Amino acid sequence: MEIAVIETGGKQYKVAKGTSIKIEKLSDTQKVGDKVVFDKVLLVDGASTSIGAPYVAGAQVEATVEKIDRAPKLIVLKYKAKSRYQKKNGHRQHFVQVKIGSIK
Repeated sequence: MEIAVIETGGKQYKVAKGTSIKIEKLSDTQKVGDKVVFDKVLLVDGASTSIGAPYVAGAQVEATVEKIDRAPKLIVLKYKAKSRYQKKNGHRQHFVQVKIGSIK
């Protein structure tokens, strides 16, 4: 099984062909079914292992956008005891779910 480590959105993800991952929203112009190419590949492990410094030259991972959505709401609560101070705020993070097609 061939795996790779890619970098996108300031995070690193371990991916394999056929797997789906949720990543940070890429852009407003993308739609479901679009092809995405990740060229910031840190490691490719298959028949032989290639480790980048910082990226593997010529390596890329191709994926297809499956879903564009927002994560469930997280409640952010700031509270200070004995001073009648509290603030409540909600946050829903945008994400894109992609299915890995090929690792080259």
